[in-house]
Amino acid sequence: MRPTIIPIETPTLGDRSYLAHDGEVALVVDPQRDIDRVLDLAATQGVRITHVFETHIHNDYVTGGLALARLTGAAYLVNAADEVSYERTPVTDGDEVVVGSTMRVRAIATPGHTFTHLAYALSAGDDPVAVFTGGSLLFGATGRPDLLGPDHTHDLVHAQYHSAHRLAEELPDRAEVLPTHGFGSFCSASQSEATDSTIGRERTTNPVLTSSEEEYVEALLDGLDVYPAYYVHMAPTNSAGPTEADLTLPGRADRTELRRRIEAGEWLVDLRTRTVFATGHVPGSLNFGLDGGFATYLGWLIDWGTPVTLLGETRTDVEAAQRELVRIGIDRPAAMATGSPDDWSDRPLASFPRATFADLAHVRHHRPVVVLDVRRTAESAAARIEGAVTIPLHELPGRIRDVPDGEVWVHCGGGYRASVAASFLSAAGRQLVAVDDSFSNAGPAGLPLITDQNSEADHS
Repeated sequence: MRPTIIPIETPTLGDRSYLAHDGEVALVVDPQRDIDRVLDLAATQGVRITHVFETHIHNDYVTGGLALARLTGAAYLVNAADEVSYERTPVTDGDEVVVGSTMRVRAIATPGHTFTHLAYALSAGDDPVAVFTGGSLLFGATGRPDLLGPDHTHDLVHAQYHSAHRLAEELPDRAEVLPTHGFGSFCSASQSEATDSTIGRERTTNPVLTSSEEEYVEALLDGLDVYPAYYVHMAPTNSAGPTEADLTLPGRADRTELRRRIEAGEWLVDLRTRTVFATGHVPGSLNFGLDGGFATYLGWLIDWGTPVTLLGETRTDVEAAQRELVRIGIDRPAAMATGSPDDWSDRPLASFPRATFADLAHVRHHRPVVVLDVRRTAESAAARIEGAVTIPLHELPGRIRDVPDGEVWVHCGGGYRASVAASFLSAAGRQLVAVDDSFSNAGPAGLPLITDQNSEADHS
């Protein structure tokens, strides 16, 4: 009988975990920190989790694998070569694990994303039906090889090429490819719109399998861009053995406490959309809306360890934000408040206008303004407004003083990052306008664009 394989999506981080079962017992691959989702799925399917597999020590999220294994009594399979501080079932290249009466899992060494990366080929009896590829072979791409630092990138990118070819050689074309990364994750070297694939499809479409080793290595390295700063904390946390996430809500803060926390240099994070934040917000608060890359950008910009207070319209919003944060190791918010800015502030609210690129083109005919581009370097190198000041969003908190004096019109690729940047500028007392528009409209609006030669834009 073919196993049932169910992906567990975490679209905000661009990852997937998996539960596979035979109707009675289940295995889980690369679970996220909030394991209640996995437990609920297993209960819905009426199966018992007996094995939890990690493809690698993750760099982009805190694993829930150890906590899930301890809670369910499952075996926790981690590469024997990984230096971890907890008990696990060590697994090495070629090991086969029997799960239930029909499922078999074979570990395949696939270094490249990390040195100790493993893929897991799942068979129903003797029939290989799928392979959990983690950060190795992705849909139309591979996992990036530079997360362990520049000293290792050369060795890892070549290893990644050979690992992908090993999978293509050892598995049949019909085998499903089931990656953990590649759905917007910064762990992917590039992005694909595909939502499913097979070894056969990847063999004919994935550059790692259709290019020479030299071509693949050159193209991948040329396309690498920055990745979130919080990644540096993930592998040590995962190696130490993360505990089960605590998702109980923090205490509520009143206006006086909220003001005290801002004055102490803590972060008050407004979870509302950029549209409503612009119309009125607590002075000094920062806008990381739940409708965009909330955890990615908050984790990227924050000084690790800074207390975070969550401001949401509803309890549900705060719960959603807290779940996102535990996935990247920000375990306990300092406090919370719900309602509206009028409930949160004992001072007049701050605000700033929003505009389009057409508005920016019009105003530049009448008065000088500072155009601030907060996209990543690869994006601004590919095309940017002539005369714009370029400061990537992840650098802005430490470079506010580099923004020239005057009225600032801040933009990104679509509006979300511009609003994050605008909240920092507003907290610094700057006069500003947030451009809430797609950068694809800048040229048609009549704004002169310049391009660096031989550059490519990264995904927005």
